[in-house]
Amino acid sequence: MMRKVVKSLFKKLIDNVVNILTPPASTKPADKPKKKSVISTYKEQTGNGLLSTMFNKGNYGEFSSYGKMAKLPGYHKALFNIYIPNGKEQTTEVDLVFLHETGIYVIESKNYSGWIFGDEKSQKWMQTFPNQQKYSFYNPIKQNIGHIKALQAILPSIEKEHYKSVIVFSERCELKKISYEAKDTYVIKRYDLARLMNKQIEVLPKVLEPAYIARIYDFLSQYQKADKVVKAEHVGRIKGKHS
Repeated sequence: MMRKVVKSLFKKLIDNVVNILTPPASTKPADKPKKKSVISTYKEQTGNGLLSTMFNKGNYGEFSSYGKMAKLPGYHKALFNIYIPNGKEQTTEVDLVFLHETGIYVIESKNYSGWIFGDEKSQKWMQTFPNQQKYSFYNPIKQNIGHIKALQAILPSIEKEHYKSVIVFSERCELKKISYEAKDTYVIKRYDLARLMNKQIEVLPKVLEPAYIARIYDFLSQYQKADKVVKAEHVGRIKGKHS
Protein backbone atom coordinates (compact mmCIF):
# COMPACT_ATOMS: atom_id res chain seq x y z
CA MET A 1 0.00 0.00 0.00
CA MET A 2 2.77 2.38 1.04
CA ARG A 3 4.60 1.63 -2.23
CA LYS A 4 1.51 2.63 -4.27
CA VAL A 5 1.18 5.91 -2.37
CA VAL A 6 4.84 6.79 -2.96
CA LYS A 7 4.53 5.90 -6.65
CA SER A 8 1.44 8.09 -6.99
CA LEU A 9 3.11 11.03 -5.24
CA PHE A 10 6.21 10.65 -7.42
CA LYS A 11 4.07 10.68 -10.58
CA LYS A 12 2.27 13.83 -9.45
CA LEU A 13 5.62 15.48 -8.72
CA ILE A 14 6.88 14.66 -12.22
CA ASP A 15 3.63 15.93 -13.78
CA ASN A 16 3.95 19.20 -11.85
CA VAL A 17 7.52 19.71 -13.01
CA VAL A 18 6.47 19.10 -16.62
CA ASN A 19 3.61 21.57 -16.28
CA ILE A 20 5.90 24.22 -14.81
CA LEU A 21 8.42 23.83 -17.61
CA THR A 22 5.72 23.82 -20.31
CA PRO A 23 4.01 27.21 -20.69
CA PRO A 24 0.30 27.34 -21.57
CA ALA A 25 -0.49 27.06 -25.29
CA SER A 26 -1.69 30.67 -25.39
CA THR A 27 1.68 32.00 -24.13
CA LYS A 28 3.91 29.87 -26.36
CA PRO A 29 5.73 31.71 -29.15
CA ALA A 30 4.42 30.82 -32.62
CA ASP A 31 6.12 27.74 -33.95
CA LYS A 32 8.23 28.36 -37.03
CA PRO A 33 7.71 25.87 -39.84
CA LYS A 34 10.47 23.30 -39.85
CA LYS A 35 12.78 23.54 -42.85
CA LYS A 36 13.16 20.24 -44.66
CA SER A 37 16.59 18.68 -44.88
CA VAL A 38 18.35 18.33 -48.22
CA ILE A 39 17.92 14.55 -48.27
CA SER A 40 14.22 14.69 -47.30
CA THR A 41 13.54 17.22 -50.07
CA TYR A 42 15.41 15.08 -52.58
CA LYS A 43 13.59 11.92 -51.48
CA GLU A 44 10.19 13.60 -51.58
CA GLN A 45 10.71 14.74 -55.17
CA THR A 46 12.54 11.76 -56.64
CA GLY A 47 11.48 8.83 -54.49
CA ASN A 48 15.17 8.00 -53.93
CA GLY A 49 16.03 7.24 -50.31
CA LEU A 50 19.39 7.61 -48.62
CA LEU A 51 20.83 4.28 -49.78
CA SER A 52 19.64 4.55 -53.38
CA THR A 53 21.10 8.05 -53.44
CA MET A 54 24.48 7.23 -51.94
CA PHE A 55 25.08 4.12 -54.05
CA ASN A 56 23.93 5.46 -57.41
CA LYS A 57 26.37 7.77 -59.24
CA GLY A 58 23.68 9.71 -61.06
CA ASN A 59 21.50 10.21 -58.00
CA TYR A 60 24.46 11.14 -55.84
CA GLY A 61 25.64 13.74 -58.36
CA GLU A 62 22.25 15.46 -58.46
CA PHE A 63 21.88 15.30 -54.69
CA SER A 64 25.39 16.70 -54.11
CA SER A 65 24.79 19.56 -56.54
CA TYR A 66 21.55 20.47 -54.80
CA GLY A 67 23.30 20.27 -51.44
CA LYS A 68 25.63 23.05 -52.61
CA MET A 69 22.68 25.23 -53.61
CA ALA A 70 20.13 24.57 -50.88
CA LYS A 71 21.59 27.21 -48.54
CA LEU A 72 21.90 29.98 -51.13
CA PRO A 73 20.31 33.33 -50.25
CA GLY A 74 17.07 34.47 -51.82
CA TYR A 75 13.82 32.68 -52.56
CA HIS A 76 14.35 29.49 -54.54
CA LYS A 77 12.92 26.07 -55.36
CA ALA A 78 14.42 22.99 -57.00
CA LEU A 79 13.08 20.19 -59.19
CA PHE A 80 14.90 16.94 -59.95
CA ASN A 81 14.74 14.54 -62.88
CA ILE A 82 11.95 16.14 -64.85
CA TYR A 83 10.96 14.57 -68.17
CA ILE A 84 9.87 17.35 -70.52
CA PRO A 85 8.32 16.88 -73.97
CA ASN A 86 10.75 18.03 -76.66
CA GLY A 87 8.23 18.62 -79.44
CA LYS A 88 9.13 15.37 -81.25
CA GLU A 89 6.75 13.11 -79.36
CA GLN A 90 9.65 12.29 -77.07
CA THR A 91 11.02 13.54 -73.76
CA THR A 92 14.24 15.10 -72.58
CA GLU A 93 15.40 14.55 -69.00
CA VAL A 94 16.69 17.49 -66.97
CA ASP A 95 18.75 16.57 -63.92
CA LEU A 96 18.05 19.67 -61.85
CA VAL A 97 16.14 22.89 -62.42
CA PHE A 98 16.93 25.54 -59.82
CA LEU A 99 14.38 28.34 -59.76
CA HIS A 100 15.76 31.49 -58.19
CA GLU A 101 14.84 35.16 -58.11
CA THR A 102 17.79 35.82 -60.44
CA GLY A 103 16.75 33.27 -63.08
CA ILE A 104 16.32 29.63 -64.01
CA TYR A 105 19.47 27.58 -63.60
CA VAL A 106 19.42 24.37 -65.63
CA ILE A 107 21.91 21.93 -64.11
CA GLU A 108 23.38 18.97 -65.97
CA SER A 109 25.22 16.71 -63.53
CA LYS A 110 28.13 14.55 -64.70
CA ASN A 111 29.47 12.30 -61.97
CA TYR A 112 32.56 11.25 -63.95
CA SER A 113 36.16 10.55 -63.01
CA GLY A 114 39.31 10.71 -65.15
CA TRP A 115 40.43 13.50 -67.48
CA ILE A 116 37.73 15.35 -69.43
CA PHE A 117 38.32 16.94 -72.85
CA GLY A 118 35.83 18.83 -75.01
CA ASP A 119 34.60 22.03 -76.63
CA GLU A 120 31.18 23.49 -77.32
CA LYS A 121 31.12 22.61 -81.05
CA SER A 122 32.14 18.94 -80.90
CA GLN A 123 29.43 16.31 -80.93
CA LYS A 124 31.27 14.13 -78.40
CA TRP A 125 33.51 14.82 -75.42
CA MET A 126 36.17 12.44 -74.15
CA GLN A 127 36.83 10.84 -70.78
CA THR A 128 40.31 9.32 -70.43
CA PHE A 129 42.12 7.36 -67.71
CA PRO A 130 45.81 6.82 -66.81
CA ASN A 131 45.62 3.28 -68.25
CA GLN A 132 44.84 4.86 -71.66
CA GLN A 133 41.20 3.78 -71.65
CA LYS A 134 38.94 6.31 -73.35
CA TYR A 135 35.17 6.78 -73.41
CA SER A 136 33.17 9.32 -75.37
CA PHE A 137 29.94 10.94 -74.25
CA TYR A 138 27.53 13.42 -75.78
CA ASN A 139 28.57 17.07 -75.55
CA PRO A 140 26.91 18.28 -72.30
CA ILE A 141 26.76 21.88 -73.55
CA LYS A 142 24.65 20.76 -76.52
CA GLN A 143 22.70 18.47 -74.23
CA ASN A 144 21.78 21.33 -71.91
CA ILE A 145 20.88 23.58 -74.84
CA GLY A 146 18.28 20.95 -75.71
CA HIS A 147 17.01 20.99 -72.13
CA ILE A 148 16.66 24.76 -72.11
CA LYS A 149 14.84 24.78 -75.46
CA ALA A 150 12.37 22.23 -74.11
CA LEU A 151 11.80 24.39 -71.03
CA GLN A 152 11.34 27.49 -73.17
CA ALA A 153 8.68 25.69 -75.19
CA ILE A 154 6.54 24.97 -72.13
CA LEU A 155 7.41 28.24 -70.33
CA PRO A 156 7.08 30.80 -73.18
CA SER A 157 6.63 33.73 -70.77
CA ILE A 158 10.19 33.38 -69.42
CA GLU A 159 12.74 35.49 -71.30
CA LYS A 160 15.61 33.61 -72.94
CA GLU A 161 18.24 35.61 -71.04
CA HIS A 162 16.82 34.42 -67.72
CA TYR A 163 18.07 30.86 -68.35
CA LYS A 164 21.55 29.82 -67.23
CA SER A 165 23.21 26.58 -68.36
CA VAL A 166 25.43 24.97 -65.73
CA ILE A 167 27.29 21.71 -66.37
CA VAL A 168 28.64 20.29 -63.12
CA PHE A 169 31.33 17.61 -63.09
CA SER A 170 32.36 15.48 -60.14
CA GLU A 171 35.28 16.46 -57.90
CA ARG A 172 36.79 13.09 -58.92
CA CYS A 173 37.59 14.26 -62.46
CA GLU A 174 39.93 16.83 -63.93
CA LEU A 175 38.67 19.25 -66.56
CA LYS A 176 41.80 18.95 -68.65
CA LYS A 177 40.96 20.92 -71.78
CA ILE A 178 37.52 22.48 -72.01
CA SER A 179 36.74 25.43 -74.31
CA TYR A 180 33.50 27.32 -74.93
CA GLU A 181 32.26 30.86 -75.50
CA ALA A 182 28.50 30.39 -75.17
CA LYS A 183 26.79 33.09 -73.14
CA ASP A 184 25.31 32.17 -69.75
CA THR A 185 27.04 28.78 -69.90
CA TYR A 186 29.33 27.40 -67.23
CA VAL A 187 31.32 24.16 -67.07
CA ILE A 188 32.63 23.64 -63.55
CA LYS A 189 33.48 21.07 -60.92
CA ARG A 190 31.05 20.54 -58.08
CA TYR A 191 33.12 22.30 -55.42
CA ASP A 192 32.91 25.51 -57.49
CA LEU A 193 29.11 25.43 -57.74
CA ALA A 194 28.28 27.39 -54.58
CA ARG A 195 30.88 30.02 -55.45
CA LEU A 196 29.48 30.42 -58.97
CA MET A 197 25.90 30.64 -57.73
CA ASN A 198 26.74 33.18 -55.03
CA LYS A 199 28.48 35.35 -57.61
CA GLN A 200 25.49 35.13 -59.97
CA ILE A 201 23.13 36.08 -57.15
CA GLU A 202 25.30 39.05 -56.20
CA VAL A 203 25.55 40.58 -59.68
CA LEU A 204 22.27 39.64 -61.36
CA PRO A 205 19.00 41.53 -60.85
CA LYS A 206 15.97 39.82 -59.37
CA VAL A 207 13.76 38.98 -62.34
CA LEU A 208 11.36 36.41 -60.85
CA GLU A 209 9.02 37.16 -57.97
CA PRO A 210 8.66 34.46 -55.28
CA ALA A 211 4.97 33.98 -56.12
CA TYR A 212 5.87 33.48 -59.79
CA ILE A 213 8.62 31.00 -58.88
CA ALA A 214 6.06 29.03 -56.85
CA ARG A 215 3.73 28.96 -59.88
CA ILE A 216 6.51 27.74 -62.19
CA TYR A 217 7.45 25.10 -59.63
CA ASP A 218 3.88 23.84 -59.37
CA PHE A 219 3.58 23.69 -63.16
CA LEU A 220 6.87 21.82 -63.67
CA SER A 221 6.12 19.38 -60.85
CA GLN A 222 3.79 17.48 -63.17
CA TYR A 223 6.84 16.34 -65.17
CA GLN A 224 8.54 14.72 -62.17
CA LYS A 225 8.51 11.05 -61.20
CA ALA A 226 7.98 9.73 -64.71
CA ASP A 227 6.70 6.16 -64.89
CA LYS A 228 8.96 3.26 -65.83
CA VAL A 229 7.76 3.18 -69.43
CA VAL A 230 8.69 6.82 -70.05
CA LYS A 231 12.10 6.32 -68.40
CA ALA A 232 12.83 3.15 -70.39
CA GLU A 233 11.88 4.80 -73.69
CA HIS A 234 14.03 7.82 -72.86
CA VAL A 235 17.09 5.73 -71.91
CA GLY A 236 16.71 3.56 -74.99
CA ARG A 237 16.48 6.56 -77.30
CA ILE A 238 19.54 8.21 -75.73
CA LYS A 239 21.63 5.05 -76.04
CA GLY A 240 20.64 4.65 -79.68
CA LYS A 241 21.28 8.29 -80.51
CA HIS A 242 24.66 8.68 -78.83
CA SER A 243 26.17 5.19 -79.20
